[in-house]
Amino acid sequence: QVQLVESGGGLVQAGGSLRLSCGSSERTFTHYAVGWFRQPPGKARESVAAISWRGGVTTYANSVKGRFTISRDNTKNTVYLQMNSLKPEDTAVYYCAAAYTTFDVVPPTFASWGQGTQVTVSS
Repeated sequence: QVQLVESGGGLVQAGGSLRLSCGSSERTFTHYAVGWFRQPPGKARESVAAISWRGGVTTYANSVKGRFTISRDNTKNTVYLQMNSLKPEDTAVYYCAAAYTTFDVVPPTFASWGQGTQVTVSS
């Protein structure tokens, strides 16, 4: 498992943008697929987006397609979630998670989780 640290959350008005970052000091982090998840108030955690370790594969929830972009900079051991056109329903605690993969794929489960960062979108 690896330690993950999220940052970039905050309060933004509807229609605004935020960029979340997920970093790790693990030297093999570049071989980890990373996913972003969120848990809205009173609701279950849901998958938002994920990226393979080389970045060749990305997946998105239907609710964020066209608005959110996941990317990574392996020279900085950081994965980003650019969130544009934010809506009040995007309000949630956002978590990043990681899983070591041999191949450039998005795995079905993630073993390591960060502490989360709050995103609040006001109407």
